[in-house]
Amino acid sequence: MRKSSGDRKGSDPRAQPSGSRRKLIEFDAETWHALHRLSQDGLKSLQDLADEAFTDLLRKHGRPVTLKEALRESARRLPANDPPVRRKKRGA
Repeated sequence: MRKSSGDRKGSDPRAQPSGSRRKLIEFDAETWHALHRLSQDGLKSLQDLADEAFTDLLRKHGRPVTLKEALRESARRLPANDPPVRRKKRGA
């Protein structure tokens, strides 16, 4: 996830990091006020709170968050990296 450098008011919307995506998300008034208060109390931008929430959601569902984590997970799935399986002999 991209780390925000704080409040982005007045910044050029076209000047976003390469590979980033924008999505419009709608909140009900109660949720919006709670998030706004949380961002003010914690001195974090709404983008920082969203990054943290999506990172937690991905980890909760066992999904890699960074490219490094994704590569590490894909390497673990290769049988060559698994320890040899010892089978019990029958009748022994």
